[in-house]
Amino acid sequence: MADAANSVPPSEIIVTDQHRMACDGGGGALGHPRVYLEMGQDDFVECPYCDRRFVRAGSAEDPKA
Repeated sequence: MADAANSVPPSEIIVTDQHRMACDGGGGALGHPRVYLEMGQDDFVECPYCDRRFVRAGSAEDPKA
């Protein structure tokens, strides 16, 4: 049985219509180094630092599609 106090919160999902984006953690000085991410032919890409998930708008990964 999973303990709610020890569970990991879900990563932030950002829906985009671009295939290339930059992520800096969004925390200003508390963020992380800016990295450029390329989605390519996939429907999503995840930031290796903060686990933000960038998903293609209208794809199967889009929570609002």
